Amino acid sequence: MFSREEAKQIRQEFWTSFGKEFPHKWLLYNTKMKEIQLKFSFEHKIAQVSLDITDADELIRDYYFEKLLSLKTVLKDSYLPEIIFDKDYFLPEGKTVSRIYVEMEGVNIYNKKFWPEVKQFLAENMLKLEEFFDDFQDFIKD
Repeated sequence: MFSREEAKQIRQEFWTSFGKEFPHKWLLYNTKMKEIQLKFSFEHKIAQVSLDITDADELIRDYYFEKLLSLKTVLKDSYLPEIIFDKDYFLPEGKTVSRIYVEMEGVNIYNKKFWPEVKQFLAENMLKLEEFFDDFQDFIKD
């Protein structure tokens, strides 16, 4: 195992190298909607690209989740066929969000042999998720 500092350093090295290999201005938190964020995640067993509805108010989360659910067919058919919808996704810190995501299992940020494959997965899928969000953001906002 790694010390806390070594683990932090490895994670930082991954994300720095990812940014250098894929120098794209990712949308992420700049959706212009405080309730919605696009995210990259890569930890011990999985890598994810997600759209999170983060509002603490369950009614607001439900509202946006239902809007996204109404776009499920077009999202699966035209952008991300493997997308997963989870109305109540529990984050490790105890917070609940609504999340739509794609994931890669069986990978580990602390094993560099996975890095090239994960970087490609993250970049390709985030580009598709950003394209979907860009195409439908007016519908989602209204």
